[in-house]
Amino acid sequence: MKLLAVTACPTGIAHTYIAAEKLKQAATEKGIDIKVETRGSIGVENALTQAEIEAADGIIIAADKDVEPGRFHGKRVLMVSVQDAIHKTDELFQRFLDGEVPVYESKAQKQPEKADDSENQTTKSGAAASESKIKKYVYRDLMNGVSYMIPFVVIGGLLIALSLGLGGVPTPDGFVIPEHSIWKKVNEVGTTGFMFMVPILAGFIAMSIADRPGLAPGMIGGYIAANGHFYNSEAGAGFIGGILAGFLAGYIAKGIKQLPVPKMLQPIMPILVIPLFTSLLVALIFIYVVGTPISMLMESLTHFLSEMEGTSKLILGLILGAMVAFDMGGAVNKVAFLFGAAMIGEGNPYIMGSLAAGICTPPLGMGLATLINQKKYEPEELDAGKAAIAMGLVGITEGAIPFASRDPLRVIPCIMAGSMVASAIAMLGQVSDNVPHGGPVMILFQAIGNVPVFLLAILCGTLVTAFSVNFLKKPVQNDS
Repeated sequence: MKLLAVTACPTGIAHTYIAAEKLKQAATEKGIDIKVETRGSIGVENALTQAEIEAADGIIIAADKDVEPGRFHGKRVLMVSVQDAIHKTDELFQRFLDGEVPVYESKAQKQPEKADDSENQTTKSGAAASESKIKKYVYRDLMNGVSYMIPFVVIGGLLIALSLGLGGVPTPDGFVIPEHSIWKKVNEVGTTGFMFMVPILAGFIAMSIADRPGLAPGMIGGYIAANGHFYNSEAGAGFIGGILAGFLAGYIAKGIKQLPVPKMLQPIMPILVIPLFTSLLVALIFIYVVGTPISMLMESLTHFLSEMEGTSKLILGLILGAMVAFDMGGAVNKVAFLFGAAMIGEGNPYIMGSLAAGICTPPLGMGLATLINQKKYEPEELDAGKAAIAMGLVGITEGAIPFASRDPLRVIPCIMAGSMVASAIAMLGQVSDNVPHGGPVMILFQAIGNVPVFLLAILCGTLVTAFSVNFLKKPVQNDS
């Protein structure tokens, strides 16, 4: 059997490639010939050719974003999430072997009657399925915006951190960069990177919903959301406003696209009519309706977080740690990450500091666990442990996935416990992180404040994970 696969996660950093490796490994074990196209943050790699598609017995699309499925028209296609490709690999191949995978028909190439049948079947599928689809699309659109936003925040944060670390002069009020220093310009460039954060987030959310006609209105709406002077507010509506602006622009543009128009107007619809009217509507809605309430909410949230002390800080740290470890780069992890990244822009880098410690402890803890007691792990897990340590050092939580997918009931609670300890210590110790990323590597970029507590938090979280998981696991020869 010859199969092809496409893997793509919203951010295109880790899950895309882990899913590809899982599929290759399982295919080798079953004697199946497979080629996997990856669509990560660096673009399309190992692209499938038309000849390969025609010769294939079937295609697995493991993606949480659009990957142009129309090219697979007439082939047996199995569409699943990236998580399914990682955790249910054998099950996916078995469906092909059992002949349970349907032939895919592209909407563009369907006959009208078939399209109508498909719509009727969709209507009959029930409210639960529709709700699940809506959640999937909302998550996909949001993560599309986040994936394009991340480079701007990373660049901005790193430049600000480097300028303060290398060019800052200590004063009673903190580090100050001399006015005529080159590092002052570097700091301004970093600030510019942050300025793009909300417009880019909103623009690419809208583009995910409505394609190119939604991009400009989304970015314009995001800029309005981030600048409170449009609606007489001292503070902007922040990332919450950007998300709302992106979805508003996307669905308004999508709605206008579906309106029947004369053929004469169709060529100018996507480049003039849709962007113009969508931008105007989003701007008016933000300026006169939702801008002020959301900016007040952001001000209250930022003030609340900055005023947190003692027990409340501990609870927040525990919650953030549990979220980043729970699904190791999945939806819950990304919600916490987005919150931390947004708070950097709001002048509160301590949320990201807490996350930065919790992000890296799952892979570091599992890697250490394999070194402490090798008898409790399979040979491939021992190899994965070495890779996990390397991934943990650079803040990639997904390094713990191979262990969690094999033994979730023991591993996931332990990595959550370790991340909760690390995040809580970092939160109580006022660890700051000016870059939306984690792991010890961020120390090299001058991004971490209070480095000793940061390292202590990571060490404690790593030890908690390693010893707790080894306590629960049995030697492999006795493990059922």
